[in-house]
Amino acid sequence: MGLAATEKEIADRTARFIKAELKRADMTYGELAEKLKEHGLTGETEASIKSKLARGTFAATFLIGVIAALELEGVRLEDL
Repeated sequence: MGLAATEKEIADRTARFIKAELKRADMTYGELAEKLKEHGLTGETEASIKSKLARGTFAATFLIGVIAALELEGVRLEDL
């Protein structure tokens, strides 16, 4: 069994995953904010998304909303 990742490492990997998936989908932070509204996360803006990804900290509801907004299927923890 490998060494457990630190909280910071997990946060960084998750933020990188989201950024990579946005790039793959050719979607901007502003477009993501609009998609998130369709999934019930009405308080997100381009600025708030940038801030969350820069910090690497956000609620699980944000991550789940991003996965739904990007229509990602079969996301595994290993992907993060």
